[in-house]
Amino acid sequence: VQLQASGGGLVQPGGSLRLSCTASGSIFSINVMGWYRQAPGKQRELVAAITSGGSTNYANSVKGRFTISRDNAKNTMYLQMNSLKPEDTAVYYCNANVVGVDWRPYDYWGQGTLVTVSS
Repeated sequence: VQLQASGGGLVQPGGSLRLSCTASGSIFSINVMGWYRQAPGKQRELVAAITSGGSTNYANSVKGRFTISRDNAKNTMYLQMNSLKPEDTAVYYCNANVVGVDWRPYDYWGQGTLVTVSS
């Protein structure tokens, strides 16, 4: 199973970006999917997560600005980021808890996509 993240880039404060993460490979189903980020010199932190049923959870720092969603048919998760701030600058990683064809759950990480918020 591979997770491919995309959509990062350079944006001015107040701007928007949309990240995507697609899972591919031998997948029976996907449980929770989530976005994490790691800024220079800081620990990786959870940004937002979404269950297969659509329940969501957000870090307090992004509530009201970021929206997580997923398309189960496409094994794809999105993160719409609005009103971006310089402190949102980080490498964003996608994570998925995938049930394989052996019916066992496995945790996978994407390669990370850099988001830079700067004027």
